[in-house]
Amino acid sequence: MDNIMQHFRPEEAPFVEEATGWIQEVRDQNRFVLTNFLNPRESFILKTLVNRLDNIKSQSFGGYLNAEMQRVIIFPDYFTPEQADFNITLVSIGYPVKFAKIHHRNVLGTLANMGVERDTFGDIISNGDEWQFFVKTEMGEFFLSQVSKIGNIKVRLAPKNLDEVIEPENDWESGSTTVASLRADAVIAEGFHLSRNHAKELLEERKVTLNWKLHQRPDFELVANDLLSVRGYGRIRLDSVEGMTKKNKIRILISVISSKKKK
Repeated sequence: MDNIMQHFRPEEAPFVEEATGWIQEVRDQNRFVLTNFLNPRESFILKTLVNRLDNIKSQSFGGYLNAEMQRVIIFPDYFTPEQADFNITLVSIGYPVKFAKIHHRNVLGTLANMGVERDTFGDIISNGDEWQFFVKTEMGEFFLSQVSKIGNIKVRLAPKNLDEVIEPENDWESGSTTVASLRADAVIAEGFHLSRNHAKELLEERKVTLNWKLHQRPDFELVANDLLSVRGYGRIRLDSVEGMTKKNKIRILISVISSKKKK
C-alpha cells in the first residue's frame, strides 16, 4: 500500500484502499465488480491501479458519451461488459418551461440534500430547456418518488431510455496554457482570466469545490484529472501537465466551461 501511495496524494489513501479492495474482490471471486459513480480523479486512480495487473481490466460508462461522472466495471479479462451491466437509469425533469427557469445548481442541491451520497447519481445535463440526470438503477425509484420540486418549481420526474439522452449544451473548451505553479489559485486565475488575489478570495470564501468537495486552500497543488467548480464562474478540468517552458513556466492542458457566457 505504501509503495502504491507514492503516486497519489495522502488524502486519497482511503479511496486507494477502497479501490484496492474492489480489485482484490475481482481476483478472489473471479467476477466483475461495479462501482458507484466516480469523479474523473477517482476513475483515473482506479484505472491506474487496474493497469498494474495482468488478467484484470476496467471499463467505464456514465450514461452517455464523455460523461464526467462514470460507473466503472472491474472484471476478469475473459469477461466482456455490456451497457446494461452498468445499471444506469436516465431521468428527465418535467417542468413548465415557459414560466420557470431551472439551473444546474438547483438540481444538484435538490439531489444532494436527499440524504444520499454524491456517488449515487451521475451527470446533470441540459440543452437549454430540457434537464436530465443519471442515477444508479437500484436508486431510480427512490428519486422518482421523492423529488417533486427543484427549488420552488414543481417538477415531474420520468425514466427514459439511455438512447433518449439530450445533447448537452455546455461543451468544454480545451486548450494549452502556462502557469507559474499548479496551485489551485493559479489555475483558477488562468482558467477564468482573474487576478490571483481574486482567485484566492473565491477559495477562502468557500465558493470552490475540488472533485466535488468543498476546497479552501489556495496553495493546494493540482494534478491531472482534478476538476474545480467555481461558483459564478464555471468549471475547470486539469487534463494534463506537459512540462516546463524555457521561461520556467508549467505548460498545462485545461478544459473550461464558463457559466459567464450563458445567461
